[in-house]
This record gives sequence, structure tokens and C-alpha cells, in this order.
Amino acid sequence: MSIMDNAVYVDGKRTANPVSIEETCEVTRERGGTAWVDLAWPEPDEIRAVAEEFSLHHLAVEDAIHAHQRPKIEHYDDVLFVVLHPARSVDDDGDGHIDRVEFGEVHAWVGPDFVVTIRRSAAPDLAQMRAGLEQDPDLLRLGPVAILATLLDQVVDTYRPVISRLRGDIDQVEDQLFSRDPEVSLRIYEATREVIGLQRATSPLVDILQTLHDANEERSPAAEAQEHRYVELQRSLRNVLDHAVKHAETSGTFRALLTNALNVHSTLVTQEQNEEMRRMSEISLQQSEQTKKISAWAAILFAPTLIGTIYGMNFDYMPELHWALGYPLALAGMVGLGGIFYWIFKKVGWL
Repeated sequence: MSIMDNAVYVDGKRTANPVSIEETCEVTRERGGTAWVDLAWPEPDEIRAVAEEFSLHHLAVEDAIHAHQRPKIEHYDDVLFVVLHPARSVDDDGDGHIDRVEFGEVHAWVGPDFVVTIRRSAAPDLAQMRAGLEQDPDLLRLGPVAILATLLDQVVDTYRPVISRLRGDIDQVEDQLFSRDPEVSLRIYEATREVIGLQRATSPLVDILQTLHDANEERSPAAEAQEHRYVELQRSLRNVLDHAVKHAETSGTFRALLTNALNVHSTLVTQEQNEEMRRMSEISLQQSEQTKKISAWAAILFAPTLIGTIYGMNFDYMPELHWALGYPLALAGMVGLGGIFYWIFKKVGWL
């Protein structure tokens, strides 16, 4: 079984490391402690085995098996089922620069005396989180809700570097936008896709944390016995809630900025297209004017060409060839017809 860690805590301290889920349940009941089972990328049969031991609701089990659930919190009698989407920055080519953002999935069942976590994500590091909690037995004494609150805090923390990276991406998009970089549309699309993923991950967290905060206003006996730690837990939940609200608002702002950037880019592209069409229209008009002039001069030259062609055929019986004024008349006809055509084309604006 893909169990990463399996422990039973009594009075905030690890007291047992069971080798099986059955032993975990037995030790938890015998010692009155809190069990925490952590699984990583488990198979469906492994999830069903854990669910059977802890009597988990079949609908939540099916959600965990099929995964790809939206972030949410659901109540099944006295058990909470929570789905979270932590984020992780990925450097694909190893050059030290973040190439993309990867969103994972973490499921958690939180019962009166147990926590079962299923992770399909490299972040957050639940082993490190568990080690930190074990250094604070007072917090662990508050039971499963303390583990869930810490998990939520860790997940919310994964969004900070992602938001920082996206803020830099948006600044670059704005620079590319007005420098007319041809790749800016691709950058806008990629950034928008990641911002949408961030928004889907962070927005439901506000309701999840608010629900958890409100539910814990009804203090458990363990919390009543440790008023100071309980107050600190509530403060921690409020702090995580504030961060979640901030991240959700930031993701909404980023999406609006990218939408505006896309609109501006579309406007700039339209302006460029209009400018290109205007230039093409000017060129077409210039060509049309040149065509008119060429046609006009061709018509003007047609008259003398026609007369010259007729009297250049060298027929024997052409009376005009023997006229004394034949030559001057032919020249006058050529000039006259050319002048008439010139006056006509000048008047209509072709010349």
C-alpha cells in the first residue's frame, strides 16, 4: 500500500507507528488518540481499504478515486471531506526560470479521531508538515482539526510564489503589448490559463476556511481545556482565511488585467490591419491614377498613330497622297485630334 506515514497521536505526541490500517484503528480506539494516515497516489483498491476501516462515506470515496474534483468541503455526519488544489512552480528545462504552474490535488477526511490524507501532488510537503506539527504537541492536542488547519495553511502558502511569478508575467505582457511583440498573444493565453487555474483553486478556499472557522466556534472538550491554544488555532484559521481572500482577489485582478490586455491587443491588431488596409488603398489609388494617365496618353497617341498607319499603307490609289496640302493636313489632323483628346482627358481629371 502507498502509505507515506501512519501514526497515532495521544496527548499531542506520536505513540505508535502501526504497520497496517487495521492496527491503526485498534490502537486509536484503545488509547483514545488521533490517527493520521497519509497516502500518496494510491490505487483505487487501497482507497477502498482505508475507507472501509474508517467507515468513510461512499460518495466521498468515489470522489477520491476518480479525483479531478473541484476544491470543496463536504459534511458526511461527523466526518469532513476536503478537496484542495495546491500549486507548484515547475522548471522544465532546468535553467532556473519557472516555465509553468502545475496544480495538484489533495484530499482529506477529517473525523472525530482520525485524519486520512491522499495527495496527488508534490506540494505541499506533508512529511515536512507532519514533522513541524510533531514539534508542537500543544497544537496536536487539539485533534484532527489542528491537522486540517495546518494543511490548509500549507496549501495556501503554495500560491505565493505562483502569484509572484504571474505578477512578473503580466508585467512582461504589458511591455510586449506596446512594443508590438508578435508573441504577446501566446503569452496572454498562457498566463490567462494559469490565472484561471489559480482562481479555481483559491476562490473555493474562502468558503472552506470560513466554514471550518465557524464550525470550530463550537469548542470541543479538548479545546475548552486549552483555551489559549484554541484561541491561537482560531487566530491561525482567520489568518489563513485572510490570505486565501487576498489570493482569490489577486487572481481575480490578474484575470481582469489579462482580459484588458487581450482587448488592447485586439484593438492594436485591428488598428494595424486598418492602417495596412489604408496603405493598400492609397497604393491602389495611386496605381489607378497611373493607369488613367497611361490610358489617356495611349488614347492621345492613338490618333496620330491611326492617321500615320492609314497613309503608310502605300496603296496606288490614295488621292490624298497627291494633294499639295495632303502632308500639312495629315499633320494638322494628328495634332488636332491629339489636342482634342488631351483637352477631354484633362477636363475629366485623367491628366
